[in-house]
Amino acid sequence: MKNYDIIVLGGGPGGYVAAIKAAQLKQKVALIEKEVVGGICLNHGCIPTKAILKSAKTYDLFKHADKYGITVDPAVIGFDLDKIVDRKDDVVKKLTGGVALLLKKNGVDVYNGYGEVVSPTEVKVNDETLTTKNLIIATGGTAIVPPIPGAKEAYEKGFAVTSRELLQVRKAPKKLVIVGGGVIGVEFATIFKSLGTEVTIVEMAKTIITPMDDEVITAYTKSLTKDGVKILTEAAVKKIGTDEVTYEKDGKQETIKTDLVLIAVGIGPNTGAVSKLGLEMKGRGIKVDKHMGTSIKGVYAIGDVTGEHMLAHVASAEGVIAIENILGEEKSIDYNQIPAAIYGHPEIAMVGLTEREAKAQGLKYTVTKFPLAGNGKALADGETEGFIKMIKGSELDEILGAHIYAYNAVDMIGEIGLAMKLESTNYEVSETIHAHPSLSEIIMEASMDKPIHI
Repeated sequence: MKNYDIIVLGGGPGGYVAAIKAAQLKQKVALIEKEVVGGICLNHGCIPTKAILKSAKTYDLFKHADKYGITVDPAVIGFDLDKIVDRKDDVVKKLTGGVALLLKKNGVDVYNGYGEVVSPTEVKVNDETLTTKNLIIATGGTAIVPPIPGAKEAYEKGFAVTSRELLQVRKAPKKLVIVGGGVIGVEFATIFKSLGTEVTIVEMAKTIITPMDDEVITAYTKSLTKDGVKILTEAAVKKIGTDEVTYEKDGKQETIKTDLVLIAVGIGPNTGAVSKLGLEMKGRGIKVDKHMGTSIKGVYAIGDVTGEHMLAHVASAEGVIAIENILGEEKSIDYNQIPAAIYGHPEIAMVGLTEREAKAQGLKYTVTKFPLAGNGKALADGETEGFIKMIKGSELDEILGAHIYAYNAVDMIGEIGLAMKLESTNYEVSETIHAHPSLSEIIMEASMDKPIHI
């Protein structure tokens, strides 16, 4: 029987980061993963979708090359989905291989198999029982197939898929119905619409991408609609057949014929491996305190299994926090400073509060917006759709929230996150000299009381 200081159950972006961090701090660590290290993010989510999105955006750029003065024969422009998927697989293989190497170099013992927690100090894997002083549960989540009539049968037959299966599709469907207008749904809508598929999104809520700021939602909805994506909000799917989807909207039932259905209604926490512990739950996820501790001393939970902030970068941050707290620190995360992103075209990135949330909390604030059309770099790049919106505290001039709807938005949001972490005022950000021409100048402009270039 092997003994460890820390056993990490699950090798996703939360688990493998926690394992490496613990090993760097001289702990004896075991990581248990039933599939390939990297979890959903590296293997079936964040990374593979971005690789395919890059191909879709490149194809779209070629189709509009004439606006940059480049002549391309429309007859020779095309795409090979086989090669796009092969490229995606190659990117994933390089990254997961890199993670495996990092674990090895840091001295983490990796067990490939299904880990079942027998007690707070014992985990069984591959007919071997490992013991530990501390346990970190990082088992992630699985795409939900909702109890819609016909959904389970359609999924079993391959007519309905989750994002995991759709990433392996090598022939673009002529028609695609997406059930769910969240991040996953709209990103796949962007991909397949670029590849010529007729895409329909069916969403129960009043809007798509509901966590985002209302002005961003409105702009993004218009953009998708302009690109040809049909968006049905306040519509409930009632049945999934063998070649069609039935939904109800405004009291009337309608049927859409389709070649494929993407079910993108959310992720459910994977808690089966720890069912014997009797942990206190919060909804479907494991309840944790601000130190990532569970209801059992020495047992921690991070990432999607908590059912809270289901983002890869949150899981990684929580993994580091858990390790530091195991070793005697008093660390926690300010979830208000966690960025969120949607990788469409343009991209969306946000950090902090939406205006809707600031208003609901009764905060005194002002709003400054700056359009990409006023930015020289955006004009030169031919990417003028979008804006930045800053929500500013009226009394202390603090950054309450920031919302960027623009190409490369995700790469810029980190600057605002850092400013919030350092408790910088909007004035201090506006006084920070930005390179010219650069897209990041929109942050400087929006941080001013009155932007210069509008």
